[in-house]
Order: sequence, then C-alpha cells, then structure tokens
Amino acid sequence: MITETSTSTNTSFYDRPGVVKEILPIADGIPFGMERVTNPLVGIGGVYGTWGTSYDNDTLPQFLEQRLGHPLPPTERLNLSELGFLNRQHLPLHLTREEHTRLEVEVGRRFLVEAIHACGWQPSEVDAVLIGMSAPLAEDYLNRITKAAGIPESALKIAIHKACDGSTSSLHLALNPDLPENQQLDRNIAESLRGKKVLVGGIEGLSRFVGSSRDSNALQLFGNAAGIIGVIPGKTMKFLAGKSREVFDDDGVLQVAMYYPHSRNSSHGTNVDVTQPFENNIRVAGLMHEPHDGSSIVMAGPMGMVKLFVRTGVQVVRDVYAAYQARLNELGMAGRSLAVAIVHHANYKINKLKEKHLQNEGITLPMPWLLSEFGNVSAASNMIAFLRELPNLKPFDHILIDGFGAGTYYDALAVELGG
Repeated sequence: MITETSTSTNTSFYDRPGVVKEILPIADGIPFGMERVTNPLVGIGGVYGTWGTSYDNDTLPQFLEQRLGHPLPPTERLNLSELGFLNRQHLPLHLTREEHTRLEVEVGRRFLVEAIHACGWQPSEVDAVLIGMSAPLAEDYLNRITKAAGIPESALKIAIHKACDGSTSSLHLALNPDLPENQQLDRNIAESLRGKKVLVGGIEGLSRFVGSSRDSNALQLFGNAAGIIGVIPGKTMKFLAGKSREVFDDDGVLQVAMYYPHSRNSSHGTNVDVTQPFENNIRVAGLMHEPHDGSSIVMAGPMGMVKLFVRTGVQVVRDVYAAYQARLNELGMAGRSLAVAIVHHANYKINKLKEKHLQNEGITLPMPWLLSEFGNVSAASNMIAFLRELPNLKPFDHILIDGFGAGTYYDALAVELGG
C-alpha cells in the first residue's frame, strides 16, 4: 500500500533525512543525492539515490513543455499521484554527449564505492558486479565505473539489459544455477559466485534515455535513479525457488530502443543473447520491440501496461510461490511464510491489480509501495524498494523479489536472508 508519508507530502528525495547530497561540477551543476542502508543482523548493505533536478507533479509539466517545445495537452496529462509517483529527477536539456558520459561514470563510481562501504568491504574484495541497465551509456560502461571505483579488473562484470527486469534478473543470475542464461555459458555464474562478495543492482540514466522520445506517457513516468546491494550468495542471501519467463511483446505495447548490441535473432529458442564482449565481462541482452520512428521509447497508456504485465506476471509469481511451498516441504519448514514481496514499481495500479489477482488464487503477499520520489526508475526500482525495506528485515526472513520489464521479461525468486 502507499504509506501515509508518501501520499501526504511532495517532499523531494534530496530532503529526506539521511540523504547525503551535493552538486556535481558538470555543466552548470547537477544535483546528486544518495542514502546508505545497512542491516548488520542479516549481513546486507547497499545504497540508493538519484541525480538531476527534482520535479514534483506540479512543476513537471513546465519542464516537459521545454522538452517538447509545446505545452503538454491536458488530455495527455497522467494522474501521477494516483499511479504512486510524486517526484522524479531529470537532467538539463542542453548536456553534451561528453557531459553525459562524465556524469554517468561519476554517478556509477559513487554508487559502487558507497555500496562497498555499506557492506564493510574493500574494493579489492569485490568478486563480481552485476548491474541492470535499460540503456547503457556505452558498451564498456561497467568497465569504466568498476575501474573508477577501484574494483579489480579480474572481478567478473555482468551487464543485464532486460529493461525494468534488469536488477532482479541480475540477482537471479547470481543465485539460481538453473537459469537458462547459466546454461548458455561455459561456466555457471551462480555456482561460481557462491560464497563470493557480489554487488548487484540497477543504474538507470532514464532522463538521458527518454530525451529522444516524444511519448508523453514515458516523459511523465520515468526518471533517474540507482540502487545497489552487496550480497554473499549462499551466506547473506540463499536461493529457495525462482523462475524466469519471456513473452515477446509482438504488439509493441511497450516499444524500447536497444542501446546495446543484440543479434536480433530468436531462432535459438530465446530472445536473450548471452555474450562475452570483453575479458571478465558478460552481456545478457534482451530483444526488444523497437520503435519504428527511431525514438527511444513508445508506450501505450497505463491500461496497456496493465494488460502487458499483469496476466503473465501473476502466473510467474504463482508458479514461484508453488515452488517455494514445495521447497519448504523439502526443508521440513512447512508453514513458513514470506515476510514481504519486493515488486518492481512500474506503477501503483499494476501492483495493486497483481496483488488482487494473487489473492483471488489464495496467495496473500505483503507488497508495500515504497517509492514515490523517483517515478518509474526501471531496473533501479527493485533494489531501491529492497533497501527501503531492509531495516525491517530479520535474520532468516524469507522474501519474494518480483521483477518484470519491457521485452517482455519476468524474473521472480524467493530467498532466505542470512543471520
């Protein structure tokens, strides 16, 4: 549910207690803020935050008028508060390519460094970095930010391009040895990372990405954010059950440009390419239904998103819940329940409808709405929501993490936290 604090004020993320904020010296100055979260009882820490000027629902139309070159027609204005969003962060319109590059490398470096500190680690101890990115700044973006953060070149770097499902897919890949992606490689990622120190998250410069779009829905919904957590697979987070699914968006309900290499070939039975473009690098790239006009994103209205994500999303969660119950029986833990479900914050109505359909099937999951200061931040949202809930979690809690995104891709997994 939307909490009282998230509906009663339009407080910017930058004004939250505990947020460290500054102005990055790029262009005329870019606001930046991040919040560190640590739960030593479960051994997990991380950081989340955003960059760019914060626009609430009242000031956003003026910014969009500058971006579009004309006022946003009243008929195209979304009721953003009804969708769960009160603020989001955008960049100035005049940034050069070089300024975008400097900004996102610096932002990525800061989030990695702060996540490492939140875990009590040193950069030299990090064994792998798995990051979901809808529209990477460059093919070697992970190389750039890990090097800048002091992470060894020998560390495994995996970029996941499955839109909003990117960070959940990253975590799933690190924990579940039976995922199809692990079968396309000459080594099993989950098996190789067990007991290692791993950073997982999403970094989404969506203000840059939607800049080439004229789609009023996308321009109102998306914004910048990142969320990164540190886990030790098998120790601070243990895999219990999970499932991934892909159902190609033939109708183009949510069309997204691929700012990353992809063979555009699905004849091998999957729309996901798994390649190794650089040493110690893996790219997991999902095929998208791309816009025909060459823009970055074209999307149907909120009801179109509901139809796209809810039906299959409910099926995936239902299947994982059944597998979770079977796993509990195997472990002699029948009767245990999930403490919370961390669900991608596409919009509040999608989450509430998923919750309703699951309840109709006898599955009741706490699915708190935890993000209102960011808009839809794609792959960053699951990690931000997890970090928001992290202080409330206890050793050996079981949680469900549910991701879904354009393409269309779904990952859901149940995990047990460490003690």
